[in-house]
Amino acid sequence: MKKIITIVLLFINVTAFSQKNEPSDYIYSLQKFRQAYVLHHDVVKEKDTAYLKFFPLDSNYHVVADFTKLKDSVFTMQLSEAKTAKYLKYGKVTFTLQNKTITLYLYQSERLMKMPEYKNHLLIPFIDMSNGFSSYGGGRYLDVDITDIIGNKVELDFNKAYNPTCAYTTGYNCPIPPGENMIPLSINAGEKTYAKPIHYK
Repeated sequence: MKKIITIVLLFINVTAFSQKNEPSDYIYSLQKFRQAYVLHHDVVKEKDTAYLKFFPLDSNYHVVADFTKLKDSVFTMQLSEAKTAKYLKYGKVTFTLQNKTITLYLYQSERLMKMPEYKNHLLIPFIDMSNGFSSYGGGRYLDVDITDIIGNKVELDFNKAYNPTCAYTTGYNCPIPPGENMIPLSINAGEKTYAKPIHYK
C-alpha cells in the first residue's frame, strides 16, 4: 500500500507528454514521477504495465489552491466491497480550473495516521466528468502531505491523479469518492482507464 500511496507516480508512456512549451524541469519531474509509478506499482506488474494509460501532461492542471483547515470530525468513508472506514475530514481546498471555482475535501485515515510513515498523509478522492469514459468509472485519487500545506496554500497537480487498486483487480477495499468531491469538469490529466479487463480474484 505504501507504494500506491506515495508513488502513485509515474506513467511510463513518454509519448503521452504534451508538446506544448512546458517548462523543461516541470516536464522532467513529471516524467520521472510517471516512470516511478509504473516501476513500483503494487498491483500491475511486468508486461501488464503496458496497459497503464495516461493523459498527455498539461500544466493547466497544476494549480495552487487555498487551504482551509476544518475542525476535526470523523467521516465514514464508503469503500468498495460494501465496507466502510473512518476518516477525519481534515480540510478543504478551493481553486479555479477552466474558469470554474472548485472545492474539494481532504481526508485523513484514522488507521493510517497511527503509522509513522503515513501520519501526514491526506487523500483527495475525486470524481469528474471523464469517469466511465476516458478515466476509471470509480473516480481517482490525489495524495497530499500535510507538510505540503504552506501559508494556507497547497499545490495540486492532476497530472499525478491515479487509479485506486480496484481499477485493476477485485479483492481490495478502495475509498469511494464522496459526492462532495465531484468536479463538474472532465479532468483530462493523470491516469486513464486501465486498458486490460479487471482481474477477478
